Amino acid sequence: MAKTYAMTGWRIGWMIGASDVMNAAVNYQSQTTSNISNISQRAAIAALVGDLAAVREMRTAFDRRRQTMTAMLNAIDGVTCAEPEGAFYCYPNVAGLLNRELGGRVASSSSELAASLLETIKIAVVPGEAFGTPGYFRLSYALGDADLVEGLERFSALVAAG
Repeated sequence: MAKTYAMTGWRIGWMIGASDVMNAAVNYQSQTTSNISNISQRAAIAALVGDLAAVREMRTAFDRRRQTMTAMLNAIDGVTCAEPEGAFYCYPNVAGLLNRELGGRVASSSSELAASLLETIKIAVVPGEAFGTPGYFRLSYALGDADLVEGLERFSALVAAG
């Protein structure tokens, strides 16, 4: 529901599996979470039985943003980014930016660099340390095209200026 129907944060979905696995999952879920709200359930049903035109439009937009973000990241000196094949995040290697002066600051970790980018050029990224992969960032392309380009242009300009 989160990815296909843009219901991120609604925390609703389903699972299919062997009966013993399902029984264990139901037992675990019943002890660890509360019930899904009625509005979330009704919205999920509406999404499942509704017209999929919006899903196709979103998929086209996300594909365009994925390609744009990957290309713009790879154009930044010191950044490399494989083109993602799922979700709506890029996960570039930014190790080439560490221990370099950028905007009058020197960051020795992607966590420090993330904090610096937020303070200096007002872009938010999740540092790779949050996922056990220092030297990387997670950037979402689930935003408007113009905002995506503007943020990446600010990032690129900061790196180019040193």
